[in-house]
Amino acid sequence: MNPQGSAMTVVSRSSRLLAALLAASALAGCGSVDRLSNVGKAPTLSAIEDPTAQAGYKPVQMPMPKPEPVSYAPNSLWRQGARGFFKDQRARQIGDILTVKVKVTDKANIDNATKRSRSNADNLALPNLFGAENNLGKVFDEKTDPKSLVDASSTSSSAGQGSVKRSEELVTNVAAVVTQLLPNGNLVIEGKQEIRVNFEVRELIVAGVIRPEDIDSDNTIDSNKIAQARIAYGGRGQITDVQQPRYGQQVMDILLPF
Repeated sequence: MNPQGSAMTVVSRSSRLLAALLAASALAGCGSVDRLSNVGKAPTLSAIEDPTAQAGYKPVQMPMPKPEPVSYAPNSLWRQGARGFFKDQRARQIGDILTVKVKVTDKANIDNATKRSRSNADNLALPNLFGAENNLGKVFDEKTDPKSLVDASSTSSSAGQGSVKRSEELVTNVAAVVTQLLPNGNLVIEGKQEIRVNFEVRELIVAGVIRPEDIDSDNTIDSNKIAQARIAYGGRGQITDVQQPRYGQQVMDILLPF
């Protein structure tokens, strides 16, 4: 075995390990160096960039109304198809946007109690039966006593109690898009809002059917005027993931009978 070759191998390995450590330290220290260079300075804002040039960009596709031919009436200020003399800014056709005022303040307090009991007692004796009571031993056991043939009793009782106490409050606004125009003139709307804070995304979804008459002059509508309303408020991210039980635990909760 060549001692010199072994020494060179050890030195080579040590050099590689040292180089790897230095590279890792340099990568980890870049953030620290950048923070040190900004001591006493306000955080800089990102430059304005073209979103269409970003990787993974996809153009938005939304429901659009059918093109309407433009028609003019000579010597008339009235525009055909308008619902008012001046232009109405409220949503009325597919693709229009309106603001939904979400206000949910539900409270429920229910307390129910039930109690039921029942007692039954049955006694049957046959002391005298045309003198044939002494012949019961031929039909039943010899020790049968005609004075005490049947003596049965039963008792049952049940009690139940339940209570529900719920209080929910959600107040916010979300913009929705008209996705469908029903034959009776009602509008189908749907809106979705996502807000990301650090590693948590908050979602608000609103959908349902509204009447154009219920839209206020400022192009807003209250959530309590939405028929078949579907309002969902939740989140997804690291915090929500920690709050949910693992998939295995959820499966076991469904399958286990106890």
